Amino acid sequence: MRKSPGARRTAMKDWKSQAHVKWECKYHVVILPKYRKKVLYGKIRRRVGEILRDLCRQKGLQLEEGKAMPDHIHMLLSVPPKYSFAMTMGYLKGKSAVRIHRELLKTKGTLFGRTFWARGYCVSTVGLDERQIRQYIKEQEELQKKQLEFDFN
Repeated sequence: MRKSPGARRTAMKDWKSQAHVKWECKYHVVILPKYRKKVLYGKIRRRVGEILRDLCRQKGLQLEEGKAMPDHIHMLLSVPPKYSFAMTMGYLKGKSAVRIHRELLKTKGTLFGRTFWARGYCVSTVGLDERQIRQYIKEQEELQKKQLEFDFN
């Protein structure tokens, strides 16, 4: 097996373990607010990040890297194999939407029919290119600014 330049192999001792499993399951995920509205600014942006980190901690997930843009969020998640990824995203998006409506948008009464996130998500497994994915997530803001400059010129 050929090792690509810049890629790093993780030693099995760096992997996490459960009763009978050694694992390293990492995913690059992008989620969007409904209609891709640009709502993730300032205090809301910071608070949504805190909510997602708190929910990950409660479920035993690791939010290894994250970046909130005005209209989407990139995350590098480490998810134990005992959880299906679809269930994990349902939990994160569902619980965070409830907390966002209650704590940030000050929604009173029932939340029936209310949404915050768009229905789907984008996900990619992370293998030997983890360092590149981390760098991509960190540089999202600069990449988007350069793209906007390019579009206007």
